[in-house]
Amino acid sequence: MTDEPRPARTNPTPELFTWEFAADPYPAYAWLREHAPVHRTRLPSGVEAWLVTRYADAKQALADQRLSKNPAHHDEPAHARGRTGIPGERKAELMTHLLNIDPPDHTRLRRLVSKAFTPRRVAEFAPRVQELTDRLIDGFAGRGSADLIHEFAFPLPIYAICDMLGVPREDQDDFRDWAGMMIRHGGGPRGGVARSVKKMRGYLADLIHRKREALPEAPGPGEDLISGLIRASDHGEHLTENEAAAMAFILLFAGFETTVNLIGNGTYALLGHPEQRARLQGSLARGERSLLETGVEELLRYDGPVELATWRFATQPVAIGGGQDIAPGDPVLVVLAAADRDPERFADPDVLDLARRDNQHLGYGHGIHYCLGAPLARIEGQTALATLLTRLPDLRLAVDSADLRWRGGLIMRGLRTLPVEFTPIPEKDHFRTADSTE
Repeated sequence: MTDEPRPARTNPTPELFTWEFAADPYPAYAWLREHAPVHRTRLPSGVEAWLVTRYADAKQALADQRLSKNPAHHDEPAHARGRTGIPGERKAELMTHLLNIDPPDHTRLRRLVSKAFTPRRVAEFAPRVQELTDRLIDGFAGRGSADLIHEFAFPLPIYAICDMLGVPREDQDDFRDWAGMMIRHGGGPRGGVARSVKKMRGYLADLIHRKREALPEAPGPGEDLISGLIRASDHGEHLTENEAAAMAFILLFAGFETTVNLIGNGTYALLGHPEQRARLQGSLARGERSLLETGVEELLRYDGPVELATWRFATQPVAIGGGQDIAPGDPVLVVLAAADRDPERFADPDVLDLARRDNQHLGYGHGIHYCLGAPLARIEGQTALATLLTRLPDLRLAVDSADLRWRGGLIMRGLRTLPVEFTPIPEKDHFRTADSTE
């Protein structure tokens, strides 16, 4: 009797979108990159979609205009399309924003919005971000402990983007509540999120109407972003009130949660890499900023705030990844977290190196849909991390890392909580800043 050759065993496809997967998706993404770089899977919502995991394929897909952002191209029935995108945006008439449209409408709207959301406007806002950062740290510095998500990473970008949009201070806590509902329930029941979106839409419509009625003929110094959206024009063409509301909404929605996760994930990564953290603290103590700037880019690559790029839908047959055919109407999700750990693009991709120079990560996308708010998020991330590490130099986790829980949403990647401890700072040593969040 002779031994028959046994067929080579192949590892089964890893299970995706479980709680265990959420805690550390990178081994599963490594398997997909190697064995199934363009992989069709059923998502928790029941929608079937293609996952693109290699860097080169991801960059191609992000720039391929045959992959539409408009959910109307989804091949599922209209009632099922509500399982893609932001819950409630359809019913609230908030679909006409940059994440859901294609050229030429996308080109027109982005050109108009870019006139209001300029790099100069963002740079001028940096002192306000620092003021908010210090104010929030003052709130817990004397206690010696904090939940950095709920007490710092979450409120900072909410108050910052509200200020930038021109939401009156007395109304900003409402926005904090609505945004909190989106984060708490983004991966679970969609009803609470939809209700918050509807409330936010109603408020923004009223605020835009009031600002339009009171808009002066010429912009004054420090004009808010909503006034800039109303004023923006291109050859006499203005944003409609619906378009302005949708744009204000997506700037708020996309502009706060990405920064929450950048600060939360970034702090957690630094706490888990003490040598890198000490290197950054030493650089900051010497008044240098270069390592902070490259460091934030590396944190965006290593464990970034956006795990999957927002939905795309094939409008015609598309081949991705050396020949995988995508049929018209099929949803495509580019896995930024997988692409940014691709060893074909990044040396030692699973190593955190704050000084990494060759770092063209995809954390804020690529192509015409590159994140408009990236400059603001970078300022917020740099300011938050630098101030935390400077003011609370012995910051440390207050729980075992295995006890931390990640939110279960599809697009974003972020911690639910981040309990920390540190040596309390006497109140007399707190930074004194102008009243900002009350």
